[in-house]
This record gives sequence, structure tokens and C-alpha cells, in this order.
Amino acid sequence: MDSHWRLYFSNWASTLGLAVLVFLVVVAVLGPALAPHDPEGIGISSRGLPPSGENWLGTDELGRDVFSRSVSGLRVSLLVGVVAAAASTLVGIVVGSLAGYFGGVFDHALMRVTEVFQVIPQFFLAVVLVALFSASVFNIIFAIAILTWPIVARLTRSEFLTLKSRQYVDAARLSGASDARVIFLEILPNAMGPIIVSGTLLVGRAMLTEAGLSFLGLGDPSRVSLGVMLYQSRPFIQFAWWAALFPGLLIFLAVLSTNLVGDGLNDVINPQVVEER
Repeated sequence: MDSHWRLYFSNWASTLGLAVLVFLVVVAVLGPALAPHDPEGIGISSRGLPPSGENWLGTDELGRDVFSRSVSGLRVSLLVGVVAAAASTLVGIVVGSLAGYFGGVFDHALMRVTEVFQVIPQFFLAVVLVALFSASVFNIIFAIAILTWPIVARLTRSEFLTLKSRQYVDAARLSGASDARVIFLEILPNAMGPIIVSGTLLVGRAMLTEAGLSFLGLGDPSRVSLGVMLYQSRPFIQFAWWAALFPGLLIFLAVLSTNLVGDGLNDVINPQVVEER
């Protein structure tokens, strides 16, 4: 384990990404304690003020403190990214492991379903789903998860096809282990490396999708997210640019940091990639 961490921290970009991601998570968790103002507090006399000592990141068109709203929005955006990626990874693991382990007609049927989801324009379908079932955080998470699980499913299937012929799997079968035990206790733990990397990358992808939906006006109107802030500040960007700049910058940092962490984890799981560089 120590050698794995040394390999990870030998990559300065991944180390920086982890530091930024940890910082953003801490800010999101401690949001209420860090926010100096009410995120929804409207001040008619303080509309569109630039960054100052009173309002660190300025105020928006309704006089709401951009820093306080950004902290709250970061929490919602990270929540959507993590939960959607976790749900997508879970569905992908179940489908991919069953297809790869049993093979045959079962594999063929599951992969055809997977391909159907892959050929559909994902963002367009996400827009349709959220528009049909109302724009709420839960529905946004559901739409993102239901559209991204094929990525994990195909990766998991590939790992299972490689691992199910190993000797330790044959030994488990000969000892009388059930299919469920072989799948989830023997093969899956050895296939989790690439799946974890893929799940990490899905967090950033989910955050971008949520921001895109919110920018189109399909964000949860009852919750402040970074995407919702971008959507609300769009008509006023000419005279209050800071109201859009800082939420956009947080989205950029969150997505970039998760991608860098994913690259670092990939180096740890596949050290031969580092040796070839």
C-alpha cells in the first residue's frame, strides 16, 4: 500500500488534483460555517456589487452574496456528481459482472441493451427525462445515472471475461462456492481497480451534465447549485460578470481535480503505463 501511495504522489499533477479536490470537499462540508451571509438573502440596495471586503466575491443581480451561494452550490453539485457516479457504477457493475460471468445468450441480451443506451444522445435524453419528470435533484441524479452506467458495464464485463478463467476462480467453484460468491467475493474484488478509476471520472462528467441541464433552466429551482447560479447570472453577465465567473471556476476546478485523481489512480493500478512514459 505504501508503494502505491508513493507511486501516486510521484505524479505532481495527480497530487495537486487530490489536494484541490480535498479542499473543495472540505469547503462544501463546512459550507454553512464558512458562508458569511444567507445564500438566499436578497438586498435591493446591494445588487450587482463587485468583490469587496464585505462581499468577497461580490453580489448578484438580486443582491445575494456570491461567495455564500457558491459554497452552497458547490455542496449540491458535488452531491449530484458523487451520488450519480456511485449509482451509475453500481448498475454497471451488476450488469457487467452478470454478462461477463455467465456469457452466452445472457451476455448477448445484456450487451444489446447496453448498446441501445450508448447510441442514444445522452445529454438530449437527459434533457427529456428531467423535463418530463420535473427538475429536482433526485431526477437529475436518476437521469445521469441511467445514461452513464453502460461505460462501467462494458468495462466490468471485459474484466470478468479475463478473470473468470483464473485458477483461483476454478478453485472456488471446485470447493462448492455458489455463483454469487464467485462473482462478488472472488472475481469482483480483483476487477475493482479499473472500475474505481472509471467511477472517479464519472463524478466530473456528472457534474458537467448537471451544470449543462441547469444552464438550460432544468436545474432544481429549490436548491442552489453551481449550474443554477450560471443560469441565473446569464442575463446579467455584462455588468455582474463575477456572478458567473466564480461558479464556473469552481465547476472547472472540481471536474479537473477529479480527472487528475482518476489519472493518478490509473497509474497506481496500471504501473506499467508509468514505466512506458
